[in-house]
Amino acid sequence: MTLIRDARPEDWPAVWAFAAPIVASGEHFVWEADTPEERLRAYWIEKEAPASAIVAVVGEGSAGDGTPGGRVAGIAEIHPNQPGRGSHIANAGFMVDPAVRGQGLGRALGEAAIARAKADGYTAMQFNAVVATNTRAVDLWHSLGFRTLAVLPATFRHPVQGLVGMHLMFREL
Repeated sequence: MTLIRDARPEDWPAVWAFAAPIVASGEHFVWEADTPEERLRAYWIEKEAPASAIVAVVGEGSAGDGTPGGRVAGIAEIHPNQPGRGSHIANAGFMVDPAVRGQGLGRALGEAAIARAKADGYTAMQFNAVVATNTRAVDLWHSLGFRTLAVLPATFRHPVQGLVGMHLMFREL
C-alpha cells in the first residue's frame, strides 16, 4: 500500500538516497551532476507556502495506521510557476526511487499533486521542462490530462543522446 503525505524534514535522507543517483545520471533533470545536496534539499523539502511538498511512503506501515515501517520512495514538490500575476498557475517536480518504478507511485504522486494544487487555489498546472526522452513521464502526464503545448527542440543536454527536446505541458485544474 502507498501513503501520500506532506513531506517532513526528516524525510530528506530517504529522498537523497534515490535523488542523488538520479540527478547524477543527468538523464531527467536540468541540474548538474554535482549539484550540492543542500540546494536539492531546499528545492524538494524546504518549502514555504504557497509551495508544498508531498512524499509517497511504501511498505509496512504505509497504510497510515501508526505501525512502524514504510519508507519514502517518491517525492513531489509544488510551487507557483511564476511570481505575481503568474502565481495562480502551479508548477511541480516529481522523483520516484528507481527500485519501485512501475508500481504506480508516479501516478499516485501526480494525482495527489493535482489535487493539492487545486485545493491550494491554483487554476492550472504547467510543466516547463519534461525531457522528451523520459517517455514514461510524458505518457503519465498525458494520461493525467496534460497536453503537450510544444516540444522545445534541443533544449536539454542528455548525457547519452546529446541535445534533445523538452515538453512544455499544461493542464487546467
